[in-house]
Amino acid sequence: MTKSICVFCGARMGNDPAFRIEAQKFGKIIAKNSWRLVYGAGSVGLMGAVASGVKEGGGTTFGVIPKHLIDLENSEQSDGQLIVTDDMHSRKKLMFMNSDAVVLLPGGAGSMDEFFEILTWAQLKLHNRPIVVANIEKYWQPMLNLIDHTIASGFADTNMRNYFNVAEDIDEIEALLRSALNTAQV
Repeated sequence: MTKSICVFCGARMGNDPAFRIEAQKFGKIIAKNSWRLVYGAGSVGLMGAVASGVKEGGGTTFGVIPKHLIDLENSEQSDGQLIVTDDMHSRKKLMFMNSDAVVLLPGGAGSMDEFFEILTWAQLKLHNRPIVVANIEKYWQPMLNLIDHTIASGFADTNMRNYFNVAEDIDEIEALLRSALNTAQV
């Protein structure tokens, strides 16, 4: 059975070219492992770079986009599956429901919202899917410091960090996902 990887990331490229390069590389790794990409269905930013890598590698996609973002995020699915939702919350829920693991690449407020909701669901024991934070070029370090501060300040249990893994590069993400999903090497 094909495993699906939900990727939360920016609809922008960011200022560091490494973000785009690593996002596209991760897309190719998804395809190489015969995993399916579950993503926000846009062709812009890192979201588009991941999808481009998957398509270049001959992989499959499952895109979910709210109707109000179709034009803004240039959703042009010529292949793969595309679902149009009424709102952002439905998008996030459908992406999560159709995935076996979650990866957070660099992104903005939407990516943080997605990550923290999935993390909260894990804390509440609503799921036990692997979550990987891709700390590419130390992008997520301030967020990780905030999580540590939240724990140190007594607003979260010390085991909060056990609900996700941090990877410094795409190869480390692949290794973590393979281990978590018990995927045989291709």
